[in-house]
Amino acid sequence: MAERFIIRKNRFLMKNTIGYYNCEYVRYGQPGNPDFLNKLKNIYGNENISVLKSSMKNAAVLLEEDIPDIIEENDLNNCALICVPRSKAWFTAKQLMFKEAVRMAAVNMNIIDGTDYIIRTDDTYTTHFRNPIPNFDNDGDKPYPGITKETCVIDSEKIYNKNIILIDDIYTNGVNIDEDCIQALTDAGAKNIILYVIAYTR
Repeated sequence: MAERFIIRKNRFLMKNTIGYYNCEYVRYGQPGNPDFLNKLKNIYGNENISVLKSSMKNAAVLLEEDIPDIIEENDLNNCALICVPRSKAWFTAKQLMFKEAVRMAAVNMNIIDGTDYIIRTDDTYTTHFRNPIPNFDNDGDKPYPGITKETCVIDSEKIYNKNIILIDDIYTNGVNIDEDCIQALTDAGAKNIILYVIAYTR
């Protein structure tokens, strides 16, 4: 069963929100760390397709284990799975396979596939590397309140009055990408929003 935590309101998020995570993210290469998530990021787009497919399957399995319990625990109906959009509008299909894992899990669980309800249109700064990324054009603004609404197209009609499970790969407190996305969905009329991430950074 996924672990529950609270995302505290701040200047990005107007009210506390429930979150869940499957495991802790420690450091790449450490025992028990979900390194497959780094493979799925595929920042340079050069990961082997068999590695990507295996990593995608790993993510989908965890989603299919955890999401039904979250839905039951929170009595969610008319529920859609939505992905936090990746930072670059130009990422290729091979760099968006976490999103495909969410889509696959939604279909397998007979849950509404909302993976296209938020679409990235403008690049934002890639935040998940502590140091500059060699040979990578990391253009775009760093997180600020409202960045999701200003850099993405949000399908408010499909989001309105729905229960949303917002999915991301890794949550790191203080980055505020997830918080801003939750607020954007709230402003679009979502009924309830719960965040689910595979890994929580300690």
